[in-house]
Amino acid sequence: MNISHQLEDDQDTADFHRFSHGLYIGGQWGQSADGREIQVVDPSTEAVIATVPDATIEDATAAVEAAAKAADGWRTTAPRKRSEILRRCFELMTQRSETLATLISLENGKALRDARGEIAYAAEFFRWNGEEAVRITGEFGIAPSGTNRIVVDYEPIGICVLVTPWNFPAAMATRKIAPALAAGCTVILKPASETPLTAYALAALYQEAGVPPGVVNVLTTSNPGPVTAAMLADPRVRKLSFTGSTGVGRVLLAEAAKHVVSCSMELGGNAPFLVFDDADLDAAVDGAMVAKMRNAGEACTAANRIYVQSSVYDAFCESLARRMSALKIGAGPDAATECGPMITRKAVDKIDRLVNDAVARGARVLCGGKAGSGKGFYYPPTVLCDVPAEAEMAHEEIFGPVAPISRFETEADVIARANDTEYGLAAYIYTRDLARGMRVASKIEAGMIALNRGLMSDPAAPFGGVKQSGLGREGGQHHGIAEFMEAKYLAISI
Repeated sequence: MNISHQLEDDQDTADFHRFSHGLYIGGQWGQSADGREIQVVDPSTEAVIATVPDATIEDATAAVEAAAKAADGWRTTAPRKRSEILRRCFELMTQRSETLATLISLENGKALRDARGEIAYAAEFFRWNGEEAVRITGEFGIAPSGTNRIVVDYEPIGICVLVTPWNFPAAMATRKIAPALAAGCTVILKPASETPLTAYALAALYQEAGVPPGVVNVLTTSNPGPVTAAMLADPRVRKLSFTGSTGVGRVLLAEAAKHVVSCSMELGGNAPFLVFDDADLDAAVDGAMVAKMRNAGEACTAANRIYVQSSVYDAFCESLARRMSALKIGAGPDAATECGPMITRKAVDKIDRLVNDAVARGARVLCGGKAGSGKGFYYPPTVLCDVPAEAEMAHEEIFGPVAPISRFETEADVIARANDTEYGLAAYIYTRDLARGMRVASKIEAGMIALNRGLMSDPAAPFGGVKQSGLGREGGQHHGIAEFMEAKYLAISI
């Protein structure tokens, strides 16, 4: 189906329409081995806007073969050359940001303003890792015995399988592709079948930027388990990097363990948002709006459990409800939209279930609380107060525009409640007392903490969690690239 009329009328749109409907393997565009296709649905209207190939195990094998064929050439490409190609990817993404943002809004449903922010964030991974590509160094020393030199070299780990989710179809891909390419690895990207168009549009962009054939391969499939397992079973594949739910992550970890494949896992979250009585209340509400409503709450870092100290509890609840109820709901590409639809009907049903459970257990609805009717997968911005600890949403990731608020009395009490979860990805703390903020942050079990900020993600900082929220880190000065490299030790006689 032709969807180019919904995008900008320029050359980028023509390129999108030309390249977005085929598997990208070995620098070539083609259909799946059995000719089957996946329908792509606009969450705002429930209309089918495009179809993409539904890859088979045969296609996955071809992708591994293409990545293997390109591996030696890419790993021996001069770091400066790799750096310049990554920089060109950044420049092209920046130049075409509006077209790419509109595409994300169409297939994902997120508000255009959020999509624009995602493209800027996603492009930055290419600039950052392009700069880091020329700074990969080794180690040199003398053995304690004095009998030999110790030389440590860092080499590309090998072919990488990258599995990304639907909620940030550009950023979750570039956060993996950029460091892998900087390290000298070749990759196979399997984007979510709900939002494949962005991945294919970016594949065309990488090709234009000078990424050689086979270095980046992209395939979509409605049968991800067997297709991914087939790639992991190939001994040439040495890395799996996954972003998604903890449940799926456990399954992939088990599959990778069969073949001793290195894994990086960025899994689920259930972030606490702590507001102490000495906090700047206006700043805390501003931060909560960002931490909760980025991508309409469909983010693993979203503030899902908001704890407010008693003396400022009522004022915070009233202010947040007023702000949330004023948000404009609408289709993603509409420039006025502040809260777009959820990704699927199933997602709406889950949110509705969690809200109904909390209300049945005593929570009060301050705004929203009921799924919309008619076309589109909409759920209104919702604020619940007095959410009890036994509510399902206190323990299960909401992934939607619902802000559950609970009261706390003491610092020790809120730390215990914040840590009462299997997850440990992100947390937020608001207090004017820096000593308190640092003290509480040191006791919160999370890989990332924002102090007096509603946003923490940054390509220059390591992204990842503890406990059931994952393994490894993405981004940062060296953390992201290190995930795609192996240390090789040489003992040299003196």
